[in-house]
Amino acid sequence: MASKDFDTMEDSNRSSNPSIHVVSDPVRRTVLRGGVGVAASALFAPLAAGCASAASREKPRPLLPVIGFKGVPALATDTLVVPEGYVATAIAAWGEPVGVPGHMPTWRGDASNSAAEQALQMGMHHDGIHFYAIDGNSSTHGLLAMNHEYTDDGLLHVGGMNPWTAEKVKKAQAAHGLAVIEVEIKDGAWQMVRPSRYARRVTGQTPFAVGGPCAGHALFKTAADPEGRTVLGTLNNCASGKTPWGTYLSGEENFMGYFSGGDKLSAHEKRWGMRKGGWGYRWHEHDERFDAAKNPNEPNRFGWVVEIDPFDPTSTPVKRTALGRAAHEGAWVGVTQDGRAVVYSGEDARFEYIYKFVSRDKIAPAGRGLTQAQANRSLLDHGTLYVARFNADGSGNWLPLVHGSGPLTVANGFADQGEVLIKARQASDLLGATKMDRPEWLAIDPNSGWVYCTLTNNSARGAKELPGVDAANPRANNVMGQIIRWQDDRDFDGTAFQWNHLVLAGDPANERAEAKGNIQGDIYACPDGIAFDARGGLWIQTDMGPTAMHKGELKNVGNNQMLACDVATGQTRRFLTGPTHCEITGLTWTPDGTTMFLNVQHPGETPSERSDPAEPTQYSNWPDYQPGGRPRSATVVVRKRDGGVIGS
Repeated sequence: MASKDFDTMEDSNRSSNPSIHVVSDPVRRTVLRGGVGVAASALFAPLAAGCASAASREKPRPLLPVIGFKGVPALATDTLVVPEGYVATAIAAWGEPVGVPGHMPTWRGDASNSAAEQALQMGMHHDGIHFYAIDGNSSTHGLLAMNHEYTDDGLLHVGGMNPWTAEKVKKAQAAHGLAVIEVEIKDGAWQMVRPSRYARRVTGQTPFAVGGPCAGHALFKTAADPEGRTVLGTLNNCASGKTPWGTYLSGEENFMGYFSGGDKLSAHEKRWGMRKGGWGYRWHEHDERFDAAKNPNEPNRFGWVVEIDPFDPTSTPVKRTALGRAAHEGAWVGVTQDGRAVVYSGEDARFEYIYKFVSRDKIAPAGRGLTQAQANRSLLDHGTLYVARFNADGSGNWLPLVHGSGPLTVANGFADQGEVLIKARQASDLLGATKMDRPEWLAIDPNSGWVYCTLTNNSARGAKELPGVDAANPRANNVMGQIIRWQDDRDFDGTAFQWNHLVLAGDPANERAEAKGNIQGDIYACPDGIAFDARGGLWIQTDMGPTAMHKGELKNVGNNQMLACDVATGQTRRFLTGPTHCEITGLTWTPDGTTMFLNVQHPGETPSERSDPAEPTQYSNWPDYQPGGRPRSATVVVRKRDGGVIGS
């Protein structure tokens, strides 16, 4: 598609494009000063001391300010808005050909592309994303690897799900997965390079190898794969991580929704949320693989962190089972002082867990005819998986998920290490790990080594017969979410840690104490994506659902957005607001920090996902703004007009 700009301009006469919003007045921000009132003072009082202790341990900050832009207001318009002096351009929208040589089917606005064509085009609902420089440290030419999380079948197909056919199931599977595209600056703007020898789509039908303890495991074997070593596809890929050896990690999140269970579910199936009929994808009606009554082991083959080499489109992607099975949001890598990899991950589900994996071996250098990715192709198959317990006194422990350790025995239903990993939730239950408020993205502060995790929300916290509040999750009916952080003792492989909250999200104008929060600066709710830039600035993205947005306690927050936070001071400023009902997600930079890539997911999302809206553009037609056009997830390129570092 033709690129469109979505930027703020100092001169309001420079464009009449409805996608452009002008911000020229000083931004009025709601700032929390000195607490959130008498009713909530006891709830939030312990946080201030924790923040101070964390900041005191940080290294000196770079000279460029972490927040050097004028913020934008909370908006509720069908536009994408960035600060004065910035320009944002949409590229690589759903349906655009990725650029596989000789196979570049054109996007059709009526969604009449076939399943085979969709498998060569950008998938639906862009999510996690990372930039990989070509030619060393280039900031003008590289690859973007990204996730395509799920499908809205009312938009994906002609006629939506009526009728529902085997071809539509194949197309939906083709719209899931991952994409690798080549991008470069040409004629002053970022563009997709097509054709490209790197271009690749990984879909719900792509063969994956199985790495780690579950390769060949009895619970991995199916009639179609009696060896239990090859899995077709990856599903519901959410956040992502970039490894020091140049590969891409992607988390399989809400995978269980694609499977339909039988009339009588096993305890294992119930613990993982299986339902008869699934969550509305209806794949089981035309693909028996997703009928768990007929193929009970197939669900065990999903819920993993997967790894691909973006520079080798012929390589086989791998499911890394040593990292444990979960509704993985993503995976983020730290490096110990002796050179081993530590992979942190969160499980985006209510009352689930935070994990880390410590590799047995050191990260190997490239050499002997191997790239570094090839030299480390089995690094994540050997090591120890841990789950987090947050103690009330601000300390914490990493509890090993190792067969034979503590309650993880044959007597308790774990035949071997593979079964511990497949049943990581049950193992974590027995170990007494802390049940969290939907742990989503994580980020490691490059200055201090503290690890940050967004806990997006949990309105069920404290409800009848469900877990109540605790120190790490201190609010009942938590509709606002929070950001927790910790530092492992001694090194990333430490088995103990110290923790506190960076912030409890919310709006001081709310009456209910638990919904006020303690934000310093621009308000927001439901933090989701986070990432640190090279200067140590923390960027926060939000994900409020369409049914809750602009109502009740969220009425003042506006659309989903992205903000920058100086973690040393706690100050937060709003950088971007997205179009109607979208989620702002995925974040990466060029090496020089002058280009930011992020994703706008499901613009115009209907309150009931995967529905068949009578008018699919009733909420949004971003980014094309064509009459009757379908909303399309897309990657957004953000740059400063003066060519400077983003955020400075």
